[in-house]
Amino acid sequence: MSVEPGGGRHLLSLPEVSTVTTLRQRNRALVLKQVILAQETTRAAIAKESGLSTASAGNLVAELIAAGLVEERGSVSSRGGRPITLIGPRAESAITIGADIGERGVAVEMFDLAMNRIDREFRGGAQEEDPERIAADIHEALVALRDRNAARWPTLLGIGLGLPGLVETGPGDRQTLYAQSLGWPPVPVRSLCDAGGIPVLAENGAKMQARAELWFGSARGADHALVALLGRGVGLGVVTGGEVAYGSHSSAGEWGHMVIERGGRVCRCGNRGCVEAYLGSDAILSAWRDTGAVFEGTGWRAVGELIAAAHRGDPAASAIVEDVIDCLGAALGGMVNLTGPERIVIGGWVGLRLMESLGDRITTAIRNHSLSRPGGQFELLVARFGGDAVATGSALLPLEALIAADPMSERGPR
Repeated sequence: MSVEPGGGRHLLSLPEVSTVTTLRQRNRALVLKQVILAQETTRAAIAKESGLSTASAGNLVAELIAAGLVEERGSVSSRGGRPITLIGPRAESAITIGADIGERGVAVEMFDLAMNRIDREFRGGAQEEDPERIAADIHEALVALRDRNAARWPTLLGIGLGLPGLVETGPGDRQTLYAQSLGWPPVPVRSLCDAGGIPVLAENGAKMQARAELWFGSARGADHALVALLGRGVGLGVVTGGEVAYGSHSSAGEWGHMVIERGGRVCRCGNRGCVEAYLGSDAILSAWRDTGAVFEGTGWRAVGELIAAAHRGDPAASAIVEDVIDCLGAALGGMVNLTGPERIVIGGWVGLRLMESLGDRITTAIRNHSLSRPGGQFELLVARFGGDAVATGSALLPLEALIAADPMSERGPR
């Protein structure tokens, strides 16, 4: 703080002005995130949760209302006082897009600012595709969404991609996908999605499921959690300190390629004994087929038939399911010892199938394969988001970018 000679008037120096401005931007971003997470809240609740004064919270809410990002939604009665005004995100002010990208196709979904899904488009799905075909799927899906939502398209914040592999960010914010399990060479993200100037952000799909569950699902409010994705591939989001862990090069959480049996089954990544070689859908169904079982498909219905056959007492199916439960228990039990989670969330379409009727047995298996103390300190939950989990988490990437920047830097009053 500098003092003007003789006048006693306090003036902020330029560095202090910058610091105060940055602090205000950060607080404004904090308030916007609180409003989106809560969906409906009050100025008093914002002040309490953020640690801001009531006056500061009120001023920041007013700025966000003026920017068209937040709105007042009527009021509720208070205890003997004036009615309390409810605050929520102004859903129609912006849209964001999230895409679940797999080796067999894409699911692209559009959300409003309140994270309500307003449209979706699928492409592919019948067979494995190469990066060029996946890029064409993404382009076709985006064109279809744009054509159906032309009036809202100018409010698009950006496009988030949940990808089947490691996503590294290099100089100039250029991102590259490393999908070793699929046999792909390193793929520049821009070659998968060139959106003509619209921001495109990408991350690993399992981390995006974890992000969705952390914001709005079964991991919400948890400081430490494991969010497993079981499908054709196997992944994990590790939540620590209330945030998804990324590691030094965004490779943290590659649990599907943690070795649980030395010299074991060959994995798609080229190694042996990986978690995915035992818990990926292809591995599970191949093991069942090797017993002489006959069934249709390689997806949701086939895994359901396996579990149903085990429930009927079929010895081969029962042995396969028992092995799956034990492998899952061993793989997650090791992670319990390593990370000490308060919650374990299981999602992905294979995970959802297993959790329909086998949750208690899975809990027991995890506890049997972990130390008794941390093994008794977690709660096992099914993911709240089903097939939409990765797309939902990916759609949060542009939203988080808006929040991380000054949410009003490019938005005047609407």
